[in-house]
Amino acid sequence: MASSQSLSLAGGAQGFNWLPVFVAEEHGIFAKHGLVIEYKKMGTVDKATTAVLEGEADLAITPPEGAVSNFVKGGELRVISSNSNRLPMSMVAQSSIKSIKDLRGKKVGTSSLTEGTAIYTQMMLSKEGLRYPGDYEFELAGIHTKRWEALQAGEIDCAPQPAPWNFLAEREGFNLIGEINDVIPEIVFAAVIGRKSWLDGNRDVVVRFLKALFEAYSITNDPAREDVTLPIFQRITTKDDTKLASRGLHYMRDMGMWPGNLSIPRQAMDTTVDLMIRANLLGEPARPVAAGVFDRSFLDAASN
Repeated sequence: MASSQSLSLAGGAQGFNWLPVFVAEEHGIFAKHGLVIEYKKMGTVDKATTAVLEGEADLAITPPEGAVSNFVKGGELRVISSNSNRLPMSMVAQSSIKSIKDLRGKKVGTSSLTEGTAIYTQMMLSKEGLRYPGDYEFELAGIHTKRWEALQAGEIDCAPQPAPWNFLAEREGFNLIGEINDVIPEIVFAAVIGRKSWLDGNRDVVVRFLKALFEAYSITNDPAREDVTLPIFQRITTKDDTKLASRGLHYMRDMGMWPGNLSIPRQAMDTTVDLMIRANLLGEPARPVAAGVFDRSFLDAASN
């Protein structure tokens, strides 16, 4: 067996998209590949990216926007694999709201005005002729758990909510009026990122890490292995509600949330870059080069 090697892995909330990582941890897959993972929960996705950039963490699982921005400026950050290529979210609305068109003049909860949920929401609502600003307003309501509280309190009319919180809301009488995945079918929701100098100097460790993830993703995507995956998914989402957790797990797995080959399809990367340009996080001249942030040599080595 390979000698044991420590690897520090950063993330923001380390939530539902980390399911394969926790499968690898709790079922000895990392250990089998000679790895001891040190988990660093940074609180926000931006801080996870910064932790890698500043050498506080070896790798991070986080949305790729920070790495893309750094790369196009000539920086060291690289994406080495996907974590997830889908947006497992529904638009959750108050019971009086039956469709996207009913959101005219309404208040939509989001965690940011420039990234993520705000961009997804604008794309979905624009398909129904609603424009921002003007036709509706955003309310900075925080992450999904805070948005749920705001929905229940009537402080917002609608919000994008990930599974299984979307199904919890539906059970409580709220309406699911649209699926983000229908509007944005492929995107790099989260990726594994690293610093080029560290990656090049620790190629063997990185390849072992990816080999372990290949095994864990295979288990995660196997309906026959829910004895392994469902208890972990339930713990990191609904805590004590097995039925809700099961529905959320099936929803994500069936939409292809966790790519078994850990790769990033060109369409997913193009969508990510396009949304960054829409949000003024990236200039149009960067479009042709931005996809170069993905260094697939590590995945190629791990799959051999």
